[in-house]
Amino acid sequence: MFTATPLNRRSYRNQSLAKAVFFLMTVVLVIPVLLIVGTLVVKGAPAISWEFLFTAPTDNMTAGGIFPALVGTIWLVVVALLASVPVGVAAALYLSEYAPDNLLTRTINLAIINLAGVPSIVHALFGFGAFVLFFRMGQSILAASLTLAVMTLPVVIVATRESLQAVPQAFREACWNMGATRWQTIRKVVLPNSISGILTGVILEVSRTAGETAPIMFTGATAFVAFLPEGVLDQTMAMSYHLYYIATQATNVPEELTFGVALVLIAIVLMMNAVSIGFRVYLRGLKKW
Repeated sequence: MFTATPLNRRSYRNQSLAKAVFFLMTVVLVIPVLLIVGTLVVKGAPAISWEFLFTAPTDNMTAGGIFPALVGTIWLVVVALLASVPVGVAAALYLSEYAPDNLLTRTINLAIINLAGVPSIVHALFGFGAFVLFFRMGQSILAASLTLAVMTLPVVIVATRESLQAVPQAFREACWNMGATRWQTIRKVVLPNSISGILTGVILEVSRTAGETAPIMFTGATAFVAFLPEGVLDQTMAMSYHLYYIATQATNVPEELTFGVALVLIAIVLMMNAVSIGFRVYLRGLKKW
């Protein structure tokens, strides 16, 4: 028969206290998110309609929809992905599979991690100076997308490198013992077993790219254009900048219209994050190790 000793009772109290503290911390983190989403739904849902999603703004932004901003956001995200994903994955492959473990490699890894913490407004000024002025791209989708690519590149590199390093070293050694080259091992074993983490990083990049405002303010976004962009050298509207403009610059904009734009934007970001989590869980379930 189990007899509770003072040590056991003290351990049980400590465990209960720890659970209560962790639960309270979780509630403190979740409540603000629920309040934000709830406020957006209550105030923004009345504005959501097919007309709102598939028409252009009218009457000095006080009516109409967000279709040009949605299309512009898709342009920015796609071009940014095309620019950053190949470079990010290649850099992560080199750092994880080829680079020697020396001071230079560790310094590069530290620089990449620190680059992820640089404020977005700094990336915006860099993009304006480098892409808009120095490379003479002008304010365009290309300049804005390259700025976003530079900003999100550390996310892709870190996510890819961590996924590559999570593959057991025994897998590599087994391939080498069978005569496979390093590249054959990477292509046939390492990449297939790390694809979930790589795609998670890509999806997180999409969600961050869609929600950023500062990097595109100086490089390619505009308050209003009367036509959809036809190429990467055109300016474009974007969801995040459109929300900033109607909330701070435009006048007599109905409140439900502003909250409707915010609701669509946060829905896109949350959906991308949910897809990222679900996809990672699904692919992890397919692993045999």
